[in-house]
Order: sequence, then structure tokens, then C-alpha cells
Amino acid sequence: MQPSGPRCIVHVPRRFIAEEWGGTETVILEIARRQQRAGLEPRILTSMALARQRTEEIGGIPVERFPYFYPFFGLTAADRAAMDKKGGNLVSFSLLHRLLRLSDVRLFHAHALKRLGGEIRTAARLRRKPYVVSLHGGVFDVPPAELASMAEPIAGRFEWGRFLGALFGSRRLLDEADHVICVGQSELEKARQALPHDRVSYLPNGVDTARFAQADGAGFRARHGLAPDAFVVLNAGRIAAQKNQHLLVEAFARVLAERPGSVLLLMGPETDPDYGARVRAAAEPLGGAVRLLGSVRNDDPDLVAAFHAADLFALPSRHEPFGIVVLEAWSAGLPVVVSSVGGLRALVRQDETGLFFDPEGESAAERLAERILFAAARPELRRRLGAAGLAEARAQYDWDRIHDRLEGIYARAEAHAASRGRPS
Repeated sequence: MQPSGPRCIVHVPRRFIAEEWGGTETVILEIARRQQRAGLEPRILTSMALARQRTEEIGGIPVERFPYFYPFFGLTAADRAAMDKKGGNLVSFSLLHRLLRLSDVRLFHAHALKRLGGEIRTAARLRRKPYVVSLHGGVFDVPPAELASMAEPIAGRFEWGRFLGALFGSRRLLDEADHVICVGQSELEKARQALPHDRVSYLPNGVDTARFAQADGAGFRARHGLAPDAFVVLNAGRIAAQKNQHLLVEAFARVLAERPGSVLLLMGPETDPDYGARVRAAAEPLGGAVRLLGSVRNDDPDLVAAFHAADLFALPSRHEPFGIVVLEAWSAGLPVVVSSVGGLRALVRQDETGLFFDPEGESAAERLAERILFAAARPELRRRLGAAGLAEARAQYDWDRIHDRLEGIYARAEAHAASRGRPS
């Protein structure tokens, strides 16, 4: 049965391109696909950040991109590129104009904050439509060091666009949202303390378990020159300080001392060039034992094949609101070693669906190496953890289940909007 009334769900992330794919992009695309199957009309509206095409379809979902700018004096081309990658506070008047004119809108779903989030709030207010906000990267549960890293490109630059944030009501975005979605339990707890309302829900990320269930792992090893009997550790995600790959490389040097011939695969785009250079410098003395595979498109078969080629997945993040790559590893039956931080503490159960290590302190690399070596020496443990993770992914995190829960959140958001005189 086709839904009655307006059917267009407008998803607005800060950027959305296949070449710089991450967890947020996966969530938006998979949810949009389920909405499309349910008879809705999802659209993705975003900026031209890192993109070349104004319009395209990704996974069958229409994507529209718009010119943008950063309201700072003195930005260099390198500064702008860094802000594109790190999460710069951009403005797009043409995107706002499109939000105001798009027809048949049921609801706006903001996947961005700051000024762009304010534009979404403004459009929803003027059009008397409900809006929800997803906190993908964390807002209330972000370490100070990460916040400082995000601000590096604008350090010492004069920001002339503060009045735009005030004009769009950016600081009221979460306070006035018809619903706020947290992907991690830790974020949920802190959001409930910080916000002046109770319109906050936990909605975890999901995974396409069928897609990750099978792939040619042996073929991946052959294409990348990996010995069939090599112990392979995989890390997938953007190369950035938050993801902490430098610590993983440091730990892997210790692993090689005890297990020569092991290989570490780092798969993902470099969103912080300086940090990427640090990781490459640390990996260089280890030769071919550490492979930086770069960014892999979401539709590239090698993305799934890499999980099936590996023996262990490692996620040493300093901060992680959820950890969607853990679900992907589980869906491939791959055991995981993860940091005991943020949303990972609620996602993984020690000795049941994975192994934890503490990423803080001087001995963090040693602790991580110990966990990797512990798993490497115990094939039966790896099989048990991988099987338990697969069962968890199938039972709790299938995208159809997540979509049904999101529809419930949308319904509550629409009811709240109607109660305030903003019928959908």
C-alpha cells in the first residue's frame, strides 16, 4: 500500500560522494533505500564539497548538490580543502532555496549541524514541516582533542559569518527539533541531560548482513599479494586522528616481532593529510607489512572482499559514537578488537562478541598488540567471536528493522510538529 499524503523525505548531509565514503553516507543511503521500497520518495540534498557533479543517482537515490562557501577571511585553498574533509561550518544559499521550493515534502531529516543545520531548521519553520536531527559524529560526547583538531583549519582566521548562524537559528537547532536521534547510548545519555526536552531517541546504525555474508577473500589476497597463510588484520575507516590508526601501526610493529609475515590493511580515505603523513611515516619501516589501500567506493566488490580476506578486524578509535564497521565485520563473520570508548562499549560485549582494549595511556600500543596476538594464537576463539557477532548483527541490526524504528520516530516528530501548529 502506498503511503497517503506527502511522500518526500529530504535528507541533508554536509557532503555526499562515493569517493569519500563513510559511516554517515552508509546510514543515509541504506535508510533511503528502505524508504524508497516503502513507497516514499527520499532525496539527498547536500553541498558540492569534494564533488564534481551537481546531480547524480547513488544506489538509486537522487542526489542534488549545491554551491557553498565558508564565511572566514584569509582561508587558503588548503584550508578550504581541509574543511571539506574535516567538517567545516559551511553555508549554501542555493541549497536553502531548494529546501524552500521542493514539493511534496513530508519531513526534513538533518544529518548536519551548525549553519547548514540552521538552514534546515529555517526551511522547516517557514514551510511548517517537521524536522529531525541525527547526531552521527557525536555532539555531547566528543573529546576536547577531537574538537580542537576539527578547528585547526580556521585557527587565527576571522569569522565574518556568525550573524548567519544567528539568522538561521543554528544554536536552537537541537532545542527546537521535533526529534533528535543518537546513534550511540553514551551520546543518548548526555543528550538527555543537555537538551531541554525529552524528544530524544537511540537509533543504532544498521548493516546489510546479506551483502557482507559472502565475498572472494582468497581472490582479494591474490590480487594484493597476500600469502594464503598470512595473518591479516583489517582496519576500515577514514584515516584521521579520531580513528587512531597511528596507534594501530605502532602496535602492529610489536605483532610482527612475534608473528613475522603478518599484514595490516588500512582501508579508507585520508581526511586529515597531516595525520595521514604521520601514519605513512610510522608504516614505512615495516615495509609491505602495512598496506594503505586508500579510499574504496561503497559499491566496489573489494570493500566486502577485504573483510573476508582478513583474520581479525581492529578499531582503535579514540572516540566512536557507534562503529558501523564493527557491524560490517560481524556480518562477514570476522572477530573484532575495539577500543573501550563511546558507543563501542554498548555495542560489543567483552569475550562474547569481541575483545576490548584501553586506547589511553603510554602502554596503549602494547595493550592493543597483546589483544591482537591473543586472538591470533587462538583460531577457535576467533571463530566463536565471529559467529557470535554475525548472530548479533542479524538479530539486532538489520536495516529493515532500523527503518521500522525510524518510521516510529518520524511519526512522533510529526505529532509534535502538529501539536505546535506545524502540520505536516
